[in-house]
Amino acid sequence: MPSIHPQQDNVKANASQKEVLGQLNQLVLNEPNLKGAIAGISIRSAKSGEILYQHAGDVRLRPASNLKLLTAATALSALGENYQFSTEILTDGELVGNKLTGNLYIKGKGDPTLRQQDLDLLAKKIKKAGVDVIFGNIIADDSWYDEERYSIDLTWSDETYYYGSAVSGLTASPNKDYDSGTVIVQVSPGKKVGSKAHISLQPTNNYVKIINNTKTVQKEGKNEIDIIREHGENVITIEGTIPVHSNPVQEWMTVWEPTGFALDLFKQSLVKQGIHVIGTEGIAKTPQNATRLATDKSIPLKELLVPFMKLSNNGHGETLVKEMGQVKKGEGSWEQGINVVKEELRKMGVDPSSMVIRDGSGISHVNLISANDISKLLYSVQSQSWFPAFLDSLPVAGNSERLIGGSLRYRLKNPELTGKVKAKTGTIRTVSSLSGYVETKSEEKLIFSILLNNLMDDAHGKPIEDKIVTLLYEY
Repeated sequence: MPSIHPQQDNVKANASQKEVLGQLNQLVLNEPNLKGAIAGISIRSAKSGEILYQHAGDVRLRPASNLKLLTAATALSALGENYQFSTEILTDGELVGNKLTGNLYIKGKGDPTLRQQDLDLLAKKIKKAGVDVIFGNIIADDSWYDEERYSIDLTWSDETYYYGSAVSGLTASPNKDYDSGTVIVQVSPGKKVGSKAHISLQPTNNYVKIINNTKTVQKEGKNEIDIIREHGENVITIEGTIPVHSNPVQEWMTVWEPTGFALDLFKQSLVKQGIHVIGTEGIAKTPQNATRLATDKSIPLKELLVPFMKLSNNGHGETLVKEMGQVKKGEGSWEQGINVVKEELRKMGVDPSSMVIRDGSGISHVNLISANDISKLLYSVQSQSWFPAFLDSLPVAGNSERLIGGSLRYRLKNPELTGKVKAKTGTIRTVSSLSGYVETKSEEKLIFSILLNNLMDDAHGKPIEDKIVTLLYEY
């Protein structure tokens, strides 16, 4: 049953505020798309933390990407807003003149922002150290995390797409969205009708093989391109037709075993610097007595949170959980990372004992958390020193800039609401969610959490969420 609390010890609700809450109650009770569904809703005063309205507020529901609110907050608490990932270059050999006799190791420490440009800079540092020839092997070390590549409930059909990428201690990203463990596949029409489409990869690599079964057709023809990677392989097959002179088709596809992918890119970087390798490559742990030659640092956590939260990057969520496990428990696993998440939640006054947390991204359909617990977290984090970084990471309604508006840039477009709503979206099949902060017309700040489960179509959830938030603006 819904529960309205229009007046609490520190919250004085006037008649118009009570009317807004009444309208909200009627919306929840009478919305056709919620028939047969479950709506968990929690509205709090941001100033006092008192609950103003709740509907099934204590019922555990699937949060989808609203779980990222927990991951972001606990990562800031456990690691610090200025925390940086690192990638190291080490050797067990000896440099005599310009010749390094021994193996060269690239040791990943989870950096999801590592790109070809960063690997190029590491290779330049090796060159600057005087290395022209390596009489040894190039070894990738991904032992910073455990060997589990996928969170426990990730479905097989998600594995080949960017939102289901494998997690490794050593990985690489194609651009500044930092979708680690992926390549961008671009399909452009051929120069003439009947020719195959032109395929390009970003970053260019020898790790992924392309099978091109495409055809360029007349400009009136169908644009039907399928890009497929089979499980356990790095073979991407591209099929279908693309009209001549049409815009390119682009897709982010995951690689199988990103450690090898990063190693391939690093080998390219060495070649660019004219460093000759007399040996092979492999994957192994760096010896304890190895000497460090170079280090690359990632952007700080507070900057990484922007693409993580605004673009809802699943890989970042899973990486942060493993990083928390490694830094705080000495084991880069989901199990230990989730233990840290729960410990940090308790420090913030949020009890995780009634939650089911299975990953760091919210992609699991087994995750369960209540709307009241999410709104309580959003209230609690306001007192933390890192709260400005947390708030800055949330999508901003109505702002068309991709890395400001994020997943809310096309929603809540009422000019009055522009910049007034900062919230995390969430979507998995049959689930839609939205939780965050709204500044009302009367300049009061409210916290809200809306978890909609068992929807017949998850697209139906977003208009309901937007109606609720629009109502709250009138509070």
